[in-house]
Amino acid sequence: MQDFICLRVWQKAHDLTRKIYQTTRKFPSEEKPGLISQIRKASFSIKSNVEEGCINNNDKEFARLISSAQGSVCEVQSKLILAKDLYYLPDNEFNVLEQKILEISIILSTLKQMLRSY
Repeated sequence: MQDFICLRVWQKAHDLTRKIYQTTRKFPSEEKPGLISQIRKASFSIKSNVEEGCINNNDKEFARLISSAQGSVCEVQSKLILAKDLYYLPDNEFNVLEQKILEISIILSTLKQMLRSY
């Protein structure tokens, strides 16, 4: 079992989740059961899939969980675009989150390629 806390992708996903929780506190309260909850769950899912993948001793299963994490990255990105378009999220905050998403996406893609080569 790997120590997921040492993985750069987990650290970045954790940081993204923390930042999303902080950012979504500023959204309108009527969005709490909808958009806020969905963005938070999707961001949390990225790091959760990495954690679960580390527990398995099976590279094929880890690759599957990395694919799930990639899907969650896309979901976070899509919902943040909507939040920006609804003027809940200023451009500068969106850009910071978008950069974090891009970094995570690149690392997940690289990790998935490495797992396929085994």
